[in-house]
Order: sequence, then C-alpha cells, then structure tokens
Amino acid sequence: MSLSRERRYKFRRNLPHFQREGEALFVSIGTVRRWTLPPEARDIVLKHCLREHETRAFLHAAVVMPEHVHLLFTPLRDGNRESYSAAEIMAGIKGASAHAINARLGRHGRVWEPEYFDTVVKPGDLDAKIEYIRQNPVMGELVTSPEDYPWLVVNELPNPFQPDNR
Repeated sequence: MSLSRERRYKFRRNLPHFQREGEALFVSIGTVRRWTLPPEARDIVLKHCLREHETRAFLHAAVVMPEHVHLLFTPLRDGNRESYSAAEIMAGIKGASAHAINARLGRHGRVWEPEYFDTVVKPGDLDAKIEYIRQNPVMGELVTSPEDYPWLVVNELPNPFQPDNR
C-alpha cells in the first residue's frame, strides 16, 4: 500500500520531505536559535518521543541533545491501512512538547525551528544510524559512554519491519 499523495506531501516548507512505505526515517530537529533545552525540557521531549512509539511510529532510537533531537522511526499504519506521514509524527512530537515545555518553564514562544531534516534509511543501514544516535552524546562530550546519557532511548524490541534472519 502506498502513501496517499495528500498525506505524503501535506507538509512542505523549504525542504522536501519524502518517505517510502515501510522504510525508516532518520530525523533531526533543532531548537529555535540554538536555545539550550534545560534538563526538565529534555525529559518532556523524550516523553513525547516515546508517546509516538507504537502509536504512530515504531521508534528505533531517539536522543534529546541540549540543542537538537535525532530520531529514527518507521511510520505505522492507521485504521485505514495508510502510513502516518512524517509530518503527522513530527507535529505530534514538536507541537505537544513545545506546549508542555513552555507550560513547565513558564515561558512563551517557539521551541523548535519550523523545519526538520529527514532522510529515508534503508533496512541495511538501520544499525549504523542507531549507533550514530547512541554515540551523539559521546561525540558532543556530554558523557563518556552512551549508557550514561539519560535522554537516549534505543528500542530493544524486535524490529517488525526487518525479516527474521533465523
């Protein structure tokens, strides 16, 4: 089943956003003007990323850094067997987390840059992208081991989109 044209291209700004049926997306979102998310804001963002898992997306991995977020997910299908679009998934994460962050911190205004960057990831490249996400806090010199970073999630459940190689 292919994505409907309306759903696939519903969200367009300056960058094109494409997705392929059943293939994962690697997505990066940045904070507005490189605003540093305080720890309680990172907690909120991670909570909203996890809320999308098995609702509209299978979340393979996510990391919430001080000024950006990396996600690796495969969109799930809705009741009509249509895949959720990246725009729907990202709107759920960005919109809900921004409202919650502003309420929690007593602030107003944008949290996220309006645009996000996404790339279709072939099944054979998933492990490399997961490792990139895991190592992001280490590369950013925030921790010496990925396991020490509290805003990192790697889904250990079997990936329903890769064939069983037994």
